Amino acid sequence: MAFEIEYEKNLLNLCEEIISGTYCLRPSTCFISFHPVIREVFAADFRDRVVHHLVYSYINPYFEKLFIADSYSCRPGKGTSYGIRRLGHFIRSCSQNYTRDCYILKLDIRGYFMAIDRALLYRKIESALGRFRDEMRFDEELVMRLLRLIIFSDPTKDCIVRGSRHDWRHLPRTKSLFHAAQGKGLPIGNLTSQLFGNVYLNDFDHFVKQKLRCRFYGRYVDDFVIVHENREYLRSLVPSIRDELMTTLSLELHPDKIYLQHYTKGVRFLGTVIKPHRTYVHSRTKNGFFGAIDRWNTIFAKNGGAFSPEESECFTACMNSYLGMLRHYSTYKLRRKMLMKVLDPRLRCRSKIAPDYTKISLP
Repeated sequence: MAFEIEYEKNLLNLCEEIISGTYCLRPSTCFISFHPVIREVFAADFRDRVVHHLVYSYINPYFEKLFIADSYSCRPGKGTSYGIRRLGHFIRSCSQNYTRDCYILKLDIRGYFMAIDRALLYRKIESALGRFRDEMRFDEELVMRLLRLIIFSDPTKDCIVRGSRHDWRHLPRTKSLFHAAQGKGLPIGNLTSQLFGNVYLNDFDHFVKQKLRCRFYGRYVDDFVIVHENREYLRSLVPSIRDELMTTLSLELHPDKIYLQHYTKGVRFLGTVIKPHRTYVHSRTKNGFFGAIDRWNTIFAKNGGAFSPEESECFTACMNSYLGMLRHYSTYKLRRKMLMKVLDPRLRCRSKIAPDYTKISLP
């Protein structure tokens, strides 16, 4: 809001700083996010986020030409829903529509963002963009200067810490930039970090697809899955993947997050549990929906059985956000239970609920 009050003036000033070479990053705000899992977040100053989007808009189209189709995070037309559908497709294809055996290998990288080598990341970006030098429609020197600023800055320096020091007590050291090794780690919370995370593992993606010849492979950030009809073959891939990550990227495969099971056991992936012929949402999402309804029930009761116009709008937006996501999966009974049993009966009577429990509105 402070930036937008005089946004034209602020944008012009920002433009002049970038062109003149005087632009520098401002301190980030650091805090702990507890939901859905505990994470350390560094939120860049708003003007720096404008620059992140500027850089992203310049370089992302070129990286899109290099990424494999089954890298799902922070990409146009991809995302979690696409990744879930693709894994379901992998299982159906490999098992020939559930008529023969196939197995799922799911792996995770320990403290991924905190382990990224910034110098190696920059070299990868520089090398990749160099392939498109003749196609570029922007000032390469200027963009590379901004990239150096973003990549090599230390967000922990002079950062503004929100919350209590006790917020960090349950956060593993491998998930905090304050404990990252020298020259390593990217802040979770920046748009550029999401793109850089894809760039850093792009060569590894091609290694799995081309050298290991894994046809059914997909990755979302640092979670990746491989589907194959031979269990022992998948088991044999683990040492090769572990060595490749360590020798080329200095990344460690998480030893406690190696999942290898028959497809009939179901697999957790991107907030869902994928089983033959059906996909359920994970209990974390169920609990989040239950908690949201409980909070709105409390507000409704405290207001004497009424909502203000603003609260009505927020209530319907919150409920329909959950319902819109849940409708893509096998959740009919869950949606009915939440709206017909958990929701306050007085609030339910005042609401208009779709017959299939996919939408709710207040008159």
